[in-house]
Amino acid sequence: MELDLDWVRTAQANTSAIERRAATLPGRRSVKKDYQAAWLCKAISCIDLTTLAGDDTAGRVQRLCAKARQPVRADLLQALGMQGLTVGAVCVYHDMIAPAVEALKGSGIPVAAVSTGFPAGLSPFHLRVAEIEESVKAGAHEIDIVISRRHVLTGDWQALYDEMKTFRAACGDAHVKAILATGELGSLRNVARASLICMMAGADFIKTSTGKESVNATLPVSLVMIRAIRDYYDRTGYRVGYKPAGGISKAKDSLVYLSLIKEELGNRWLQPDLFRFGASSLLGDIERQLEHHVTGAYSASYRHPMG
Repeated sequence: MELDLDWVRTAQANTSAIERRAATLPGRRSVKKDYQAAWLCKAISCIDLTTLAGDDTAGRVQRLCAKARQPVRADLLQALGMQGLTVGAVCVYHDMIAPAVEALKGSGIPVAAVSTGFPAGLSPFHLRVAEIEESVKAGAHEIDIVISRRHVLTGDWQALYDEMKTFRAACGDAHVKAILATGELGSLRNVARASLICMMAGADFIKTSTGKESVNATLPVSLVMIRAIRDYYDRTGYRVGYKPAGGISKAKDSLVYLSLIKEELGNRWLQPDLFRFGASSLLGDIERQLEHHVTGAYSASYRHPMG
């Protein structure tokens, strides 16, 4: 849609109220036994299983893709009646797209690639656009782009809109996730406004963080972004997805985020096409919890390697 600056400027954030609401979630929302196992299986289906390390190799990515195809031991899935469960996607750097596409062939699991000078987004603009095009050409079905934080910090909303719109066009048929790097935006009000701008410019998802900032996904930030999504849907009828990333490593944390999505956006947003976790170690902890549910015993975390 066209840039609506009047709408953007009316977006505000009551920080104390947001933090108070977020603080109540972990204590008030708890599910146990079979219900907890079902919710944890739902969380697995929404994970973007990620490796974004400087020492990534084709072998590591292939092992990660094998985990994406079989995220939980087969006997546990059979006991839970969840055969065929897979993660939502595998997220890698551009150079690792080819081995990921090959390893996931026939699985239906999409490959997501980080792009546009990830994580800082400070490379020349034409190279950032070219990187998107190269990743799509290499077989990535989803592109995670990073916005220029300076546009938000200086209030240059037109520049942010134009940048995001160009990235959206470069993605073609691939889904685009806009990473806001919320820990570097200065305020919750900036988070709300940047969320709206990216949605107006065509983002299919808005995402909290690269996972490389000092502060990544938090519940207050998530509440602001989710309500921006809800406001956007109420006004336009268009559903935009949400992806918290960075710092979500425990099964109990995933349950809190899922409950927040259910309460604020409804069940439709609990599907992988509209909600993802950006995580790697989260899957290991969920698998441990599911094993405890089935067998009554906890296993050591080293028995659940990711790659």
